[in-house]
Amino acid sequence: MTIFPPPEPDPTALRLSLARLRAQRGWSYDQLAARSGLSRRTLIEIEQGRTIGTLATWHALAHAFSIPLGKLLGPLCAGHEPPRSET
Repeated sequence: MTIFPPPEPDPTALRLSLARLRAQRGWSYDQLAARSGLSRRTLIEIEQGRTIGTLATWHALAHAFSIPLGKLLGPLCAGHEPPRSET
């Protein structure tokens, strides 16, 4: 049996998606910081690709945007199919 490595996540797609969500709402970094409880600096560093953030960071962002965490993290699977649940 051949075992293939899992596809690599795409953090660039994730940070671009964050920037797009923020822009669609017309929110500044300060507004998103106030809504998420995160620092302005953290948001800038994520969007500029200097950090990926923690799960707690992305959880706070999902709440700020009022979207499910899975949807927010979906761009990590850009270019490949996300895992499917077995039914």
